[in-house]
Amino acid sequence: MIKRALGRSGLQIPPLTFGGNVFGWTVDEAGTFSLLDALVDAGLNFIDTADVYSRWVPGNQGGESETLIGKWLKRSGKRDRVLIATKVGMEMGPGEKGLAPAYIRRSLEASLARLQTDHVDLYQSHQDDPATPLTDTLAEYAKHIEAGKVRAIGASNYTAVRLSEALIASERHSLPRYESIQPEYNLYTREPFESGLQSLVKTQQMGTINYYALASGFLSGKYRGPGDAGKSARGKKIVDTYLNDRGYRILKALDEVSEDAACTPAQAALAWQIAQPGITSPIVSATSLAQLDELVKAASLTLTHDQLAKLSRASEWR
Repeated sequence: MIKRALGRSGLQIPPLTFGGNVFGWTVDEAGTFSLLDALVDAGLNFIDTADVYSRWVPGNQGGESETLIGKWLKRSGKRDRVLIATKVGMEMGPGEKGLAPAYIRRSLEASLARLQTDHVDLYQSHQDDPATPLTDTLAEYAKHIEAGKVRAIGASNYTAVRLSEALIASERHSLPRYESIQPEYNLYTREPFESGLQSLVKTQQMGTINYYALASGFLSGKYRGPGDAGKSARGKKIVDTYLNDRGYRILKALDEVSEDAACTPAQAALAWQIAQPGITSPIVSATSLAQLDELVKAASLTLTHDQLAKLSRASEWR
C-alpha cells in the first residue's frame, strides 16, 4: 500500500488511519486482536487511539482501548510493524485533564504502560488548553522526544489561529512543532477545515488525519429517511443532523459516483477525502472483518476528476 508523509515527522502512513476508539467499546478483546492482525496484513498499520477511550462507556474508566492494543502488541510481537498514535488532554477524572507539563508526564507514562511499549509514534494534544502556555506544553514534549518516548507530536481540535500560534512558538523557541492536525472533516462537514486549517497545513507542510470521516455512518448510505433513525444508537441524531436538502444532494451524488466507479458510497466518500488538498489519512473504524475489507478497498480507490467534481459540487458549503 502506498504510504504518505505525515508532515515533516518522518512517519510514513497509509491513506487511511484506523480509529481505535471502538476497542473496549463496541469491539471486545477477541475482536480487537482479530481486527489488528487483519489491519497489519492489509497494510493499514497506523492506529489512532487516546487515553480517554472509552471513558464514556458505563463501567469504563478510560484507557480501555490502549490496554487492548497493548495486550495485542505483547501477544503478537508486531510492535515494529505498526505506528501507534495516542492523545492526552481530555478529562480522565476530577482535575485530570489539560496540557500542563506534570500532567503530560504522568499521562504519557500511563499510556506507555497500557500500550506495553517504550514509545508512541505520534503523541497528540487532544484539545487545546488555554490555561497552559503553549511553550510549556511544547517544552515538555521536547523532553520526551529527546528521551525516545515520543517520535512526533500532533494536535487535535485546534482552531487555525491557535495552531498557527503553536507553530510560531515552536519556531521562535526552537521547540518541536505539531506535525499533524486532527479535525472533523467529511463530505458534509467541510467548512471548519476548509475555511482556515486547510491553507495552514498546506503552507506549513503538516499532515491531517481527520475524524468522523463517514459522518457517524451517514455517508455509508445507511440513513436515508426518518424511518432509519432506529438503525443504531446514534440513528436519531444522524437523521436530525444530516437529512436535509444538502444531505440528500450528497447521498444522490454518492449513489451516482459509486455506481459509476463500481464501489460503495462509503468507499467513494473516503476516496474523495483522500484526494483533497491537505488531507493525509482520514480516520475510519470497523467492528468486523467485512467492514475492514470495505475500508481496505477504499484506500486503493482512485476516483476520476469528474467523479470528484460531482461530489465536491453536491457538498459545496460556500
